Amino acid sequence: MSPKAKLDKPAPNFTLLDFNGNAISLADFHGQKNVVLIFNRGFM
Repeated sequence: MSPKAKLDKPAPNFTLLDFNGNAISLADFHGQKNVVLIFNRGFM
């Protein structure tokens, strides 16, 4: 089961693939930067 995000709490760690197929984890940025995620529905 996937962890669920809650308001006013740190985001749970997750890993996604970038456009080049490299795994990028939220934990890679811990304490370094702000992270903004954009989920596109698709490309035209």
